[in-house]
Amino acid sequence: MDEITKVLRREFDAEEGSFLLRLRGDLEWDRAAFARLERAMRVACERSQSDEKLDRWVVEGFYEVVTWVPSWTSHPNFPKPAPDACFEDCVERIGDLANWFFRGWHDYSEGCVWNDL
Repeated sequence: MDEITKVLRREFDAEEGSFLLRLRGDLEWDRAAFARLERAMRVACERSQSDEKLDRWVVEGFYEVVTWVPSWTSHPNFPKPAPDACFEDCVERIGDLANWFFRGWHDYSEGCVWNDL
């Protein structure tokens, strides 16, 4: 199992230190954990573009992230990060990645880089 697959497993299973666990358990938007999740999801999108079949656990993970994170963080009592944290952009990015994963193509230009979150 390669490193990206391991990261996706840990994140989608909401294991200790994962973005999803920090978000739900600690009510904290962990930028480093989000960046790790975003990178792994992006690489999964890149790798899966030509796949005829997708692993069910990955599909379910993408679906859960794209439906659960925006819902959970939109609650008025969720402590939003500081405005400079690009919170809304990150939530939108999750949706963009899910669209890319499920459709097999993305809307971004080749110059778009998300590595500096």
